[in-house]
Amino acid sequence: METKISSSLSDSNRSYWQDKRVLVTGGHGFLGSFVVEKLKQRDALEVITVRSKDYDLSDINAIKRLFDDLGMPDSARGASDQQELVLIHLAALTGGIGANRKAPAEFFYKNLMMGVPLLHTAWERGVKKFVAVGTICAYPKDTPVPFKEENLWDGYPEETNAPYGLAKKMLLVQAQAYRQQYGFNAINLLPVNLYGPRDNFDLETSHVIPALIRKCLEARSRKEKQVTVWGDGSPTREFLYVEDAAEGILLASERYNGAEPVNLGSGGEIRIKDLVNLIARLTGFEGEIYWDKSKPNGQPRRALDISRGQDYFGFRAQMPFEEGLRRTIEWYLENYGSDLR
Repeated sequence: METKISSSLSDSNRSYWQDKRVLVTGGHGFLGSFVVEKLKQRDALEVITVRSKDYDLSDINAIKRLFDDLGMPDSARGASDQQELVLIHLAALTGGIGANRKAPAEFFYKNLMMGVPLLHTAWERGVKKFVAVGTICAYPKDTPVPFKEENLWDGYPEETNAPYGLAKKMLLVQAQAYRQQYGFNAINLLPVNLYGPRDNFDLETSHVIPALIRKCLEARSRKEKQVTVWGDGSPTREFLYVEDAAEGILLASERYNGAEPVNLGSGGEIRIKDLVNLIARLTGFEGEIYWDKSKPNGQPRRALDISRGQDYFGFRAQMPFEEGLRRTIEWYLENYGSDLR
């Protein structure tokens, strides 16, 4: 376990976080690293992150040991002498269409078992607030655009990522049930596709933006005349810059205490074909785009109604999409592609 304590706490005008311990699962990951940084900027009393090699969150015994190590025994529920603990659950097994098709059982089991026992144990051990971060993969395949939270149960998710989406969706069911029966303050957020610095650029497991960035940069460097992209380019997607997502999660943690799920998005929508052309231009790749139509497109359209997040806790994305792509490309070049410039 790694514990980081802010050194700049103020006795005056203390914010929501300054008297709270915060456990961030997945705190060393893509999104989690930005959430942790923003918590430190907010002077959280204590920010706790864990690694899977120390606490396998798909193992109930490891979850119980984690809370024991945090000083929250079975009798902690309702104890007034405990410092408040907020749990932000970001840990997940994620990946693009290829990874989900290759290991659907693993995506279902790991994500379900990293969520359901954790929320239950958090309630047992007296956690003050549980922030469950889900996925828009939980939405039905043919959800009307823009996706509204009330449409979440109107059908089955898109087949290529349904096991993952349904596993994460169970956290919403559980959060609402525990709120109803026990009064447990658990909220559920549904972020759209994320992108930005520190993303996963492994072509076997990455999502569309980092995969395209890497493919285009490598093709340009090797003077290749063609880049292959899955599908036909017709689907649309909405993307949210990772720092905006982290800010949205913390705003919800601070201001929202309701049972309804809340979308987190940017309010923009772009065709995959236009996205590919944009990334090709920004990376300097001037060759041909070959569309492999034998590969799946995924969900036809994804774009969110983001009004609930604006109304409930004042979240609005700030990063312009093209600028966010530029920053992502530059980060990749600085960290992995010095020979690709």
